[in-house]
Amino acid sequence: MKREKEKVAGRLRRHRRVRNNLAGTPERPRLSVFRSHKNIYCQIIDDTVGKTLVALSTLSPELRGELTTGGNVKAALVLGERLAKKAVERGLASVAFDRGGYRYHGRVKAVAEAARKAGLKF
Repeated sequence: MKREKEKVAGRLRRHRRVRNNLAGTPERPRLSVFRSHKNIYCQIIDDTVGKTLVALSTLSPELRGELTTGGNVKAALVLGERLAKKAVERGLASVAFDRGGYRYHGRVKAVAEAARKAGLKF
């Protein structure tokens, strides 16, 4: 139990450090990634007004039907691609990637690479 609390506290400490140098603006909003054991959640946020512009997760009805599980790299690839398509439809071309204190590896990396491939620039 103590080990888990230390891991979470460390991630939150890293997340604060990342967020000190990163903020979403109207021209370049922030793409935030959160991953749990079972699912992945992404939001594109304009921090100047504190508003979420686009949000999508592996629990969303549009993805729920085609994914068997929401917590693997395959699900992250689909999520990143769909999120980028929704963002481009709303006129967002460029974002700042907020990895949320996680290492740029595995599911977080898969979301980023799929979003880049689908047309988002960061």
